[in-house]
Amino acid sequence: MAERAEGAPGEAGAGFELPVLLFAGFRSIVDALHRELAEQGHPDLGPAYGYALQSVGRDGSTASEIGRRLGVSKQAAGKTVEKLEALGYVERVDDPQDGRRKLVRLSPRGIDMLVRSAEGFDRLRAEWVRVLGADRVRAMEADLRTMAAPDAFRLDMAAWFNG
Repeated sequence: MAERAEGAPGEAGAGFELPVLLFAGFRSIVDALHRELAEQGHPDLGPAYGYALQSVGRDGSTASEIGRRLGVSKQAAGKTVEKLEALGYVERVDDPQDGRRKLVRLSPRGIDMLVRSAEGFDRLRAEWVRVLGADRVRAMEADLRTMAAPDAFRLDMAAWFNG
């Protein structure tokens, strides 16, 4: 990686530094969350599985729908669903609208993991507030909302990284 550009105090860093720092902040939060989740009985799920569980939704989804939301093939989504089912995070049930289809639904364990994730993200944000101050965190969030593209929040992050 290139070295940081030297300059006068307060001068902006090199162009590559912003995305690297944003990603490092993201990784810090997500890694801390998954350490917490492991301690709370969910040691077998990494970030990609968290996105997969979110893609299932409240009412369930088909493997094809999950694949579209994650930006992966139906086959890749099917393998992810199989893994999540084996770990007890989802279950497959008959679709009440179409008996030929199977819906993937969150199991109680999957719901527990997502609830704990939300609570963990709240705790981690509170830690940033403690260290940086509420005004700075709110300003950073507002600035990121301003700069992020309207379609930037998507569940296909893992596919985007691998694309």
